[in-house]
Amino acid sequence: RFDLARDRLPALRGLAEKEGRPGPGGRLFRFRADPPTTTMQRLKGLTTGSLPTFVDAGSNFASYAIREDNLLRQLADNGKRVVFMGDDTWAGLFPGAFARAHFFPSFNVKDLHTVDDGILRHLYPTVDDGDWDLLIAHFLGVDHCGHKHGPDHPEMAKKLSQMDTMIRSLVDHLANDTLLIVAGDHGMTSTGDHGGDSEEEVTAALFVYSKAPLFQSPPPEEPEVVPQVNLVPTLALLLGVPIPYSNIGEVMADLFAVEGDAVSSGLAQLSAYSINAWQVSRFLHSYSLAAQDLSAEKLQHLQDQFSSTLEDYERLLARAGPPALSEVEGLQSRFRGYLREARAVCAESWARFQPVCMVAGCALLASSCLLCCVASQVASSPSSFSYRHLLFYPLLWGLAGAALLGLAYLWGGAGVDFIVVSAWASAASQGGFFWHCWARRPWRSRSAGTRLSPGSATQRQRQRLRAWLEPALPLGLLLVRCGAMLSDSFVMAEAQVVPFLLVTLVLLLVMRLHWEGRLEDSPVSRRLLGSLSVILACTRLSGLFQQCREETPHCQSSPILASLSSVQDPQAKNFYYVLCVAVLVALAWGVRAWLRHYGNLNSPSAPVLFVRWGFPLLAICISSYWAITSGAEEALVKAHAGVQLALVAFPRSVFALVAAGFLLVLWDPVTVFVKDSQGAAMTGGPILLPSSQEELRQVIPQLYRRMQESLRSRLDEAKAGGRATVAAYGLGSVYSAALLICLALLGFLFLVLHNERLSLAFLLLFLEAFALLWMHASAVALTSPADPFSVPWEAIISWALAAAQFFYTTGHQPVFPAIHWNAAFVGFQQGHDANLMPALLVGANTFASHILFAVGCPLLLLWPFVCEVSSSRSETLRSGMDGSEEQLMEMRLRETPERFSAALLQLGLKYLLVLGLQMLACVLAAMILRRHLMVWKVFAPKFLFETLGFAVSSLFLLLGIGLVMRVDCAVSQWFKQVILAQPR
Repeated sequence: RFDLARDRLPALRGLAEKEGRPGPGGRLFRFRADPPTTTMQRLKGLTTGSLPTFVDAGSNFASYAIREDNLLRQLADNGKRVVFMGDDTWAGLFPGAFARAHFFPSFNVKDLHTVDDGILRHLYPTVDDGDWDLLIAHFLGVDHCGHKHGPDHPEMAKKLSQMDTMIRSLVDHLANDTLLIVAGDHGMTSTGDHGGDSEEEVTAALFVYSKAPLFQSPPPEEPEVVPQVNLVPTLALLLGVPIPYSNIGEVMADLFAVEGDAVSSGLAQLSAYSINAWQVSRFLHSYSLAAQDLSAEKLQHLQDQFSSTLEDYERLLARAGPPALSEVEGLQSRFRGYLREARAVCAESWARFQPVCMVAGCALLASSCLLCCVASQVASSPSSFSYRHLLFYPLLWGLAGAALLGLAYLWGGAGVDFIVVSAWASAASQGGFFWHCWARRPWRSRSAGTRLSPGSATQRQRQRLRAWLEPALPLGLLLVRCGAMLSDSFVMAEAQVVPFLLVTLVLLLVMRLHWEGRLEDSPVSRRLLGSLSVILACTRLSGLFQQCREETPHCQSSPILASLSSVQDPQAKNFYYVLCVAVLVALAWGVRAWLRHYGNLNSPSAPVLFVRWGFPLLAICISSYWAITSGAEEALVKAHAGVQLALVAFPRSVFALVAAGFLLVLWDPVTVFVKDSQGAAMTGGPILLPSSQEELRQVIPQLYRRMQESLRSRLDEAKAGGRATVAAYGLGSVYSAALLICLALLGFLFLVLHNERLSLAFLLLFLEAFALLWMHASAVALTSPADPFSVPWEAIISWALAAAQFFYTTGHQPVFPAIHWNAAFVGFQQGHDANLMPALLVGANTFASHILFAVGCPLLLLWPFVCEVSSSRSETLRSGMDGSEEQLMEMRLRETPERFSAALLQLGLKYLLVLGLQMLACVLAAMILRRHLMVWKVFAPKFLFETLGFAVSSLFLLLGIGLVMRVDCAVSQWFKQVILAQPR
């Protein structure tokens, strides 16, 4: 950052003060970067002279080789020797471009010294041997220190002092004909992050020094602002190689001044300007032939300006005698004006937009949302749902469309565009789906039947109108949120708006129930109001975990988001540590208590044993890891080898235990305990062995009722003096139990990937999620819907809003500087050899709330059935009934297996529709406002994060539904074994 270089690097100030006196001298410039200010994009701009697009920021994980013409390629092609040392990002960007190279791992932002110390071992001997034309040393300590501590931390002062000493020593090793350039590729915010376009991020420092007289004019009072792309043509001409083809930078004319009179110096600068202008004119001409995004009028104006200036310059050179200084300065000004105007025209259209493709993509996304809506309605009536007509045939349509377009590409001799072929296949598949839906529409079949009476038709119309009006309010709130995506103020304040919308939605639900007279003085009503109180408290407390955006300087980020190592007060540190450990204990105990309450903890299955012993072990590993990381950062650097081993061993143990837990759940997901008693038989007649899978599905609910009847008869025997035994435990909550175990495992994983005190945010997440489930179950019990298998829109939209709320509560924002890069090194202190693992760890950290709510989405269907037992008991006590009718709980889902599968499909489609509408709104905002001042700062990052969140949520939603289906298959197998074991 410029102010750090100016104020905290005395060596630069001392060398710059020598300017103006005979002998060596240097000059400090403000080095202005073009956003995005991520490392890979800045390196691309510094070597090509072009403006990388914002979407390229996603390549920061995988820095693919730069194929454009660049300075290093020109140097290598012209026999220049380039030596590099430092950041290994350059190895991926410029393979084979260096005569010699010393690469050091750069991705570990916690490592402040490895790269810098490695450079210092090779820097001075390499400078002294002189076997190079360009030497690049990319230090990373200051950048990593900013990410880790911020610009005002004492560690930053130490790194700047080390850089200051390095510069002083390096100057002593320079030859007289060597040019030293000290530059930063970007600045940093007050928190040490970068990636956006704030003034602190785009303003770096550039210092130029030589022992030979360098500048012929005195320095200005204020440092001159130099765009970073200007360094490319300057270095190319100084080193005697062609300027890279796509450069739009302007030469730094001061470096081309020569000793002698002002006219001679001006002519030398004018020559550099003319070469630079020729290169830019050639680039604009060829670019305009390939793309149509530059204004023809502006291009013609630039061409006329260049032609007239060039003609005047050629006439000046052809004229005998020295020209006047005013003529030279006038031509310099005209060349400079042309170059700057050309750069402004390119910057105005720096991202190549293709409106037709953008509109087509939005239309395809909108039709996908419509497909989810239609399919969810079709799935509500399993009798009319046909997998063959609505899934298999549309898939064939898509494959046929893709094949036809691929053949057309091959027939035309062009390369196959995978994106276009995929979009065409998706469109063809959706067309097939809508066609079959239209052909099999229910009103067509009804027209062939009996005519409805006027009364029946009116009643059906009223029912249909009521069915459309009930979800109008929650869907209206969702559409309001989607429409507000077009406002940059809303996007920046979304962390506060989303909890407000969630609270509004649940309050409206309670008000509707009160208006309909359903909120009587009953246990279910009290449970609903209690759940509402928990939701209100959690949304209020979630505001304590606020990560501010750089666009809101008046906002102060919550200190709770910082790690425990930053807390200086020992008592406060111990207090927070105890709270964090208490969260771990609460998570492990809460799952055990729920499983014990519903009888699943009695099962001898492997997942239950893992809950008994693996969960405490996970809590111990995470608390031990936190105990080490909560120490002083300086102490960790100098820690004993055993401590360094523990920093790796504890997180990897958590990873291994979580993976083992998932495998055990998938292997044996049925957490049911069966206790048989000798001489006890189930009441009723014998159950015939099923001869097919369909018969087995019909037998399962019957067998479950027999178990309940057996339980009641044994209890009656116990009252009469007999011996009572229980036939089965946990069967009524077998689906939810497996999901809760997996959610707890994910919770432990995410806790170790976040800072210690963010465990309090995850505690709020689980409390609010379960409060939403209980509120949903209570609302279902109060309203007694006609279709208990259909989850209402209020519950689904509330669930999606909660996922968005806790994205912010866990310390994230939809901007690149807010990404928690340190998550990539949890358990990998020495860095990674590939990019997959750090990308997965950072992705899991960033989208933790999306993953948890997506996996837990099937609970919205299951929870009302699980809560039947408590509701029925309360009603039984109130009515004075003997409770002879036992509730089936989740086994009711198996009474109609095809309805259960359709309900899961419908729930998944509804949730995807909600997420898809939110993503569509962000896409439309980025497309419509693509020329907006805040597009790259607000709308484009929001679009990217929303798209990634949708992809992650979709994947884990499928995994959550797949887990329920795996449990369903295992339950079928379990019942089959029970039937086979029944005495004949």
